[in-house]
Amino acid sequence: MKPVVALVGRPNVGKSTLFNRLTKKKAALVIDEPGITRDRQYGTCEREPYSFFVIDTGGITDLPGNKKTDSDKKNSESITHLVTQQTQQAIDEADYIVLIVDRRTGLQPQDQVIANTLRKQEKPVFLVVNKSEGVEEELAVSEFFELSLGAPVAISASQGDNLDELLELLFADHGFDTEQAEPDLKIPRVAFVGRPNVGKSTLINSLLGAERVLVFDEPGTTRDSVHVPFELNGQNYMLIDTAGLRRRGKITETVEKFSGIKTLQSIDEANIVVLVIDAADGVTDQDATLAGHILEKGCALVVVLNKWDLLDNENRDKLKEEIDRRLPFLAFANHHYLSALRGTGLKNLFASVDEAYAAAIQVLPTSLLTRILEQATTKTTPPLIKGRRIRLKFAHQAGKNPPKIMIHGNQVNSVPEHYKRYLVNSYRKKLNLTGTPVRIDFKASENPYKGRKVKKQKKKVYKKRKY
Repeated sequence: MKPVVALVGRPNVGKSTLFNRLTKKKAALVIDEPGITRDRQYGTCEREPYSFFVIDTGGITDLPGNKKTDSDKKNSESITHLVTQQTQQAIDEADYIVLIVDRRTGLQPQDQVIANTLRKQEKPVFLVVNKSEGVEEELAVSEFFELSLGAPVAISASQGDNLDELLELLFADHGFDTEQAEPDLKIPRVAFVGRPNVGKSTLINSLLGAERVLVFDEPGTTRDSVHVPFELNGQNYMLIDTAGLRRRGKITETVEKFSGIKTLQSIDEANIVVLVIDAADGVTDQDATLAGHILEKGCALVVVLNKWDLLDNENRDKLKEEIDRRLPFLAFANHHYLSALRGTGLKNLFASVDEAYAAAIQVLPTSLLTRILEQATTKTTPPLIKGRRIRLKFAHQAGKNPPKIMIHGNQVNSVPEHYKRYLVNSYRKKLNLTGTPVRIDFKASENPYKGRKVKKQKKKVYKKRKY
């Protein structure tokens, strides 16, 4: 299972900048002003050969030993208190903790307070001195040895300096396995995910025909992922019931602190994800965020609209329009409208699970992929780049679960996003890849004459003949 790294420290030391750099996204808001980040934010770092979850946290200002204002003492639910509570939950979830300090402002008393607190966690803690660009490493880290957290690492999150050295230090002596175990494709792992109280456990119990998973009419009943063996029509499955993901600002109970990361870990280890949405509530921002995580992971997907029996015909039509509008990127997945409590609409659910999984692990011949590419480029030619036509020559399969197609050609780094989507849709339609994302990568064709010396031919001299 992927390890979890938490980024902690004072406000405005560069935690969100480092988070964005590691995840190669701009999910965390970065402004040169302290206190912008409040909720913790999850992301995935895929930086060869490392793969891990990373958590961005708000700036810590409310740890034991800090002076509190009168308003903080009177109101335990102040923003400062909640931000620190979110950070503490991230620390509890993490396998590794990275304390970030600011080289420009130097060592602050608050850094010492945070370091003293982190030493009590009994987890590996690493000290990072950010904003160290343009300064010799020894000079940048010298004063931070006082924190007694080992040798500091000087980095620049904004410039990307020394990140490889940081990751090597993080995982070198702590058993990080860079080789991912091959999944057992004979037993598909099906994760049921969604917000709290949308009916995930009830749905599994209806499938099993027994009260195998704890069900209680209160959000957040499932605190950990539960693995349940399941057999249907001679096919074995492993069903994974997950804790519900709610908006981070509403996570206050200590017992819920592990729910978010464990749900993401369940998605990471699953072959197929059943996204359960409460039809009575409609499509929420949390549903869309969770769908984005699933799509990013590349899992085969089935969408379930539960509690369908609570809606009349008019509201059902409105919900379908809302799904098309808010979740257009899930159009490739089959949608099921059912009631887990009444057991209606379950008949064809696992037919969609099987269809999505079969598409995800399908073997795609090179000749077929190349022929589809030729048909697609003939129908809609690639655009011109600086007066030259992009040429896509041939394609082959580069991976499964999800299917990954590698296309070779010239000027492939300039293929626009809309044309990539056109190619994905072409392959999906021709290959009937229902229920699985399709990844397309491009590789520039190598120049066959690259590196070869060209011999200069001697010019032939013709003498004039005298007559």
